Amino acid sequence: MKLSQRLSHLQAMVDGPYQHIWDCCCDHGLLGAALLRQEAATNVHFVDIIPGIMQSLQGKLERFFPPTTGASRWQVHCMDVAKLPLADYPSETPHLVIIAGVGGELTGELVSAIQQRADALGQEIEFLLCPVHHTYQLRERLDILRLRYFDERLISENKRCYELLHVARRGERPITAIGDNLWSQAPFELQQAYLRRLLKHYHQVIRGSKQEQKPLLERAISDYQAQLDLLSA
Repeated sequence: MKLSQRLSHLQAMVDGPYQHIWDCCCDHGLLGAALLRQEAATNVHFVDIIPGIMQSLQGKLERFFPPTTGASRWQVHCMDVAKLPLADYPSETPHLVIIAGVGGELTGELVSAIQQRADALGQEIEFLLCPVHHTYQLRERLDILRLRYFDERLISENKRCYELLHVARRGERPITAIGDNLWSQAPFELQQAYLRRLLKHYHQVIRGSKQEQKPLLERAISDYQAQLDLLSA
C-alpha cells in the first residue's frame, strides 16, 4: 500500500542504517514495513497496544517479510509504548523510536518515559515525532528533557498541518518554542495558514482554561503572533 504524504516525509527523515527502529503506535505498520523494504535497520519493531491490530499485522509481516536466514528482521510487540523493552535489545548505536499520530501531550509523556528507561540503561536513543496537535506543549517538554533537534519540517496533508521533529540528546540545535528551520523550509502560504489556525485554536482554548494553564497558552499566542507578524512584514 502506498504511503501517505505524512508517512513518506517521515520515511525520508530516517537517516540510517540503525540497528533498532521502533515504529510505535504503528496502527497497520505501513511506515515500519516501508523501512523494512528500505533496509533502514537491522531490526524493525512494531509496537501498539491493540491486540487485534497487532495480530493482523503479524500475519501480514509473516507473509511479506518471511525470515530468510532463520532470524527475522522484525518483531511485533503488543504493549504500552511507554514500556519499550530496550533492555532486551542492547546496542552500541542509537535506537530510533518513531511516535506518530497521537497528541502532543501524550507524545511528550511517552518520550519522557522512554528516555528515562534509556538513561537507566546507558542506551543512546533518538526520536522521530509527528504529533497531531499541541506541539507547543511538546516542544517545551522536549526542551526540559534536554533534547535537541537534527531536523524539523512543516508539512500539509488532507488540509491538516503537521510538524515533524527528529530529536535526541546529541541533536545539533536547541529546540525552540515554535520551531526554527521549519519556517524557512515550508511554503509561505502553508506557514501563514498554519499560524492562523494555531492562533484561532489557542484563543479558543484560553477562554475555558484553568488559571494555571494560562501562562503557557499566553506564551503560545504571543510567540505564534510574533511569527505571523514577521511573515506579514
